[in-house]
Amino acid sequence: MHLHAIDIAIIIAYLVASVFVGYWVSHRASRDMRAYFLGGNVLPWYVLGVSNASGMFDIAGTMWLVYILFVYGLKSVWIPWLWPVFNQIFLMVYLSKWLRRSNVMTGAEWIKTRFGDGRGARLSHIIVVIYALVSVTGFLTYAFKGIGKFAIDFLPWHLTANQYALILMGITTFYVVKGGMFSVVITEVIQFCILSIASIAIGVIAISRVSPDMLQGAVPAGWDQLFFHWRLDLNWSGLIESVNLKIQQDGYSLFGFFFMMLLFKGMLVSMAGPAPNYDMQRILSTRNVREASMMSAWVNVVLIFPRYLMITGLTILALVFYSDHIRAMGANIDFEMVLPYALNRFVPAGLLGLLVAGLLAAFMSNFAATVNAAPPYIVNDLYKRFINPNASPRTYVRLSYLSSFAVVVAGVTCGWFVGSIDSVIKWIVSALWGGYTASNVLKWYWWRFNGYGYFWGMVSGIAASLILPLLLPNTSALNAFPLILLLSLVGCLAGTLLTKADDEQVLKDFYRRVRPWGFWGPVLAKVREEDPSFEPNRDFWRDVFNVVVGICWQTALVALPMYLVIRKLHAALIAAGVAALTSVILKFTWYDHLNEPDTAKPRQEVVPAAVRVTTT
Repeated sequence: MHLHAIDIAIIIAYLVASVFVGYWVSHRASRDMRAYFLGGNVLPWYVLGVSNASGMFDIAGTMWLVYILFVYGLKSVWIPWLWPVFNQIFLMVYLSKWLRRSNVMTGAEWIKTRFGDGRGARLSHIIVVIYALVSVTGFLTYAFKGIGKFAIDFLPWHLTANQYALILMGITTFYVVKGGMFSVVITEVIQFCILSIASIAIGVIAISRVSPDMLQGAVPAGWDQLFFHWRLDLNWSGLIESVNLKIQQDGYSLFGFFFMMLLFKGMLVSMAGPAPNYDMQRILSTRNVREASMMSAWVNVVLIFPRYLMITGLTILALVFYSDHIRAMGANIDFEMVLPYALNRFVPAGLLGLLVAGLLAAFMSNFAATVNAAPPYIVNDLYKRFINPNASPRTYVRLSYLSSFAVVVAGVTCGWFVGSIDSVIKWIVSALWGGYTASNVLKWYWWRFNGYGYFWGMVSGIAASLILPLLLPNTSALNAFPLILLLSLVGCLAGTLLTKADDEQVLKDFYRRVRPWGFWGPVLAKVREEDPSFEPNRDFWRDVFNVVVGICWQTALVALPMYLVIRKLHAALIAAGVAALTSVILKFTWYDHLNEPDTAKPRQEVVPAAVRVTTT
């Protein structure tokens, strides 16, 4: 890219401002671990929501979304359910409340709340710490490869990809390590504002440069249709022949079957709750249960519209003006070249510097959130629990600095030697997330599930995710998911049923505090023996209804900016109407119930009659 001097000045000013602001607020984080890791639980929900959205706005993921929109058209709205994107709806409706009621600092610490402190709980604790650290290292490796590759196209100083990545990660690490959650959140809010400006600018440029007739001439019939039949029926013959090969390689031709698999996997992964990463940390950082739910809802509102303005804008610019270049690539299509091409050709000086700063902000925001998620597991769940439980708050904070730096070094080291972004993300999706689901679904909804079951379910699931790709190399991660789930479920049931149930008091205390619905009948009976007035959580059907309405609401929010950019105004009005209608429904069925008491009456100790003392 050819950057004007003013563009370079804007980029440098952004990098300097990020470091300055992050360092300026860092003194707020040095008091104790809760201040460092969770911001002292004083940050407002809407600020945490913007921070969380900023962490999810990684540009490598955005470019993948550009690819699927280019190839599959508006039917690509459904493909991110693979991750699944609607896990934020499950969090918004009920899981954020359940998690925040635990009042812990990390996902591993939550294990003690659920399973107690026996051997099975300790094994579960250790496997969660390992899972969290390995997943954070994997995401840092992914960030390292991504930021280096894109910096080569964006920045003018002719360094290697690894050198760019090292410099930009070093800048971000400085304020993350020093400032903890406060620095991360404040800088992420600033970064999200820049990202939003960049996204709106790209959307406006695309609307002004691409007419509906120009777009129709560049795409096959049905490209602009949101809904689908059993088969995909998108034929790129005569336009870009190699895209048909991409569809065949992806295995999405039978789109109806693919959609059912998306829904099956997505529901189960969403019911498992957040993985131990920055999303979970934002929930635990909220001030109370109500704000935890509000924060998860706010993420959908602030993230979706600007991100899909950028995605759709880049896609239609590429379809109309870059198709000849893509056609010349043949089977080796590189959609990651769309972004620098679009910026270089269509964005004027000054605004280009702001857009590049916004894209760097996307990388830095995701990286900062990931780094800040790891140290709690090292300090709180390893050092404090097993090595030195009585150290001073200052000692824990200093160790947090060291831990943050250590995980960055681990991620950079792995990233230096890994060949591609694709290999990292496929490993994360198949190996890590594949083994997570069964154990983390059962922990919420079944009282008999114990620490041993959790441990062996996680171990068997992760092992299956690693081994099956070697045994079945031609099977996609999505198609292998049912078998991975089955093997993990066998580990869960064997570990649980071959060992005794967890301590009764632990189960009762967890049930009183978190109040989940599900298969908790025996525990409810024990709780009612002590407190006959205790009422169980009867929100199951309302929560199910709100999840369905919430997914419709989220999907309408995704479709709305896409229809606006391609100028299908009638469809945009329908999407806006669906979003408005579902918002009204959720107001009465979800929002109005957030103020209800989030905990049951505290347990009262029952004093035997023989030892009661009567005074006169």
